[in-house]
Formats: sequence, C-alpha cells, structure tokens
Amino acid sequence: MVLNHDQRELQKALAGLALGGFRYFERVGSTMDEATAWLEEGAPDLALVVADEQTAGRGRLGRRWFTAPKASLAFSLVLRQVDPLQPSLLTGLGALAVCEALETLYHLQPQIKWPNDVLLEYRKVCGVLTESHWQGEQLSGVVMGIGINLAPSSVPPMNAALFPATCVQDHLRFLAGAPQEVNRFQLLAVILERVLTWRARLQTRSFIQSWEARLAYRWETVQIFRDLNEGNSLLTEGRLEGLNSDGNLILRLANGETQTVNFGEIRLRPLSSNGVL
Repeated sequence: MVLNHDQRELQKALAGLALGGFRYFERVGSTMDEATAWLEEGAPDLALVVADEQTAGRGRLGRRWFTAPKASLAFSLVLRQVDPLQPSLLTGLGALAVCEALETLYHLQPQIKWPNDVLLEYRKVCGVLTESHWQGEQLSGVVMGIGINLAPSSVPPMNAALFPATCVQDHLRFLAGAPQEVNRFQLLAVILERVLTWRARLQTRSFIQSWEARLAYRWETVQIFRDLNEGNSLLTEGRLEGLNSDGNLILRLANGETQTVNFGEIRLRPLSSNGVL
C-alpha cells in the first residue's frame, strides 16, 4: 500500500510508541464510531484512529463536536485491560495528557474544567470523551476520544458553543519563539506518550495531584448542574477543593461540610470567574 504524505508523517511521528496499530482517515463520520467498530472486531489495546475531518464528531450526550479539515486534532484510542473501577479516571488521563503536551511543546498554561474539558485562558480548547463497552458483565474495553481546536477555523461560532471556545494557534501568537502553526502529528505523539506514561500510574496519588494542580476554578465557588439536552438543573454549589482517589470532585459547602460529586452527565460552571460563565 502506497502511503500519502499525511500518512507517512503520521507513521513517522508515531514511531517508537507501543501502539496497537493505527487507522488514518482524511474524512470520516466519527473517530469514536470507527474505534468502537474496531473494538468490536477485536482491536488490540492502544489501537488508534485519527482523522483530518469528522462530519459527525460528537461529545457528551451525543452533542456535535465541530471538526474542520486539517484545523483540528481528532483521534480515538482503544483501551483494553481496563479495571472496571477505572473508567472514571480515564477522562482525567486524557485531559492531563493534553495539558502536559501543550505545556511541553508550546509552554502554554492549560487548565482542566472537570470532568472533561481543557481550557486556555478560561476558553475551551479540547474535549475528552470516554465510552465503556461491555459484553454482558465483562468490560471489553474503553474508547477514549479527544478533539483539540488547533487553528481559528476549528472554533465553533459562539451561538453553537455551550462554553466559550478558542484554539491553540491563537495563544501562540503572543509567545516569543513559538511556532505560528501547530504540528498536529507531533502534538498527537506527545499526548500519546503522556497517556502511556500516566496509564501505568493511574491509581497513584501523583496522578491525582497532577490532575488537581491543573483544575480550573480550584478554590472558587462553582455550581454543578445535571447536564440534560432539554436543559440544566442545579444539583449543588460549593467551593472546589480538589479530587478524591477516584477522580471525583470534592466541594466544600456553605455549611462547612464536604460533598463528593461523582462522574456522570453533569456540568460545572463557576459562580463568577473572569467574566466567563
């Protein structure tokens, strides 16, 4: 098979990473769907699906994820050998890996808006989606999908976004010596390297501490809403203090008690932070 330029560049970037193979698409409906189908066919651990463009990319609750051609990084990773108690940590794994890659390559200061978004200056630049797949009572695997806005054309219009959005390139313009364009495959390779590194330490305190250190709105008052397509309903409100060992949120309530907020279809909003709601 003759590889095109992008396929050769991707293959070169991924060389040396212990992946379970990869599939590359110039245009695809959804990398999540492709990875899920591959999982059902028997894909090995760390099988990777990458696309230049998604026509039906999705986030939580089936919401559309905007993916412009060659302006975004969109990929999904098959994870086998997952402890049934770990899937809630995998979202944090993906978000932390993205943060560390942006820090390493571009000296940016990303933050994680719990549970699944990465922010740059309080605007969403990345979303992480994890889906567990079961065969009866046996967890057969988890598919982790990551989408990152790289260039301005990847940023959805304000009226189409649930949270203010941005792209990596817009934050490089103000950094001396920073590249003005993002090498997608270089960024992908560093993210995957960080995923592999932290995956082996998923249930360690150092993993939780690294995640906590990048939490957006930490020590601020936040509101937690039930995230529904037909609207949000307020569940609780408190000061964001950190995470427990399962990656669940710890809030300090007005009465001084603490409350743990578990993963689920929920949405976090700051009560007031930098004018961003």
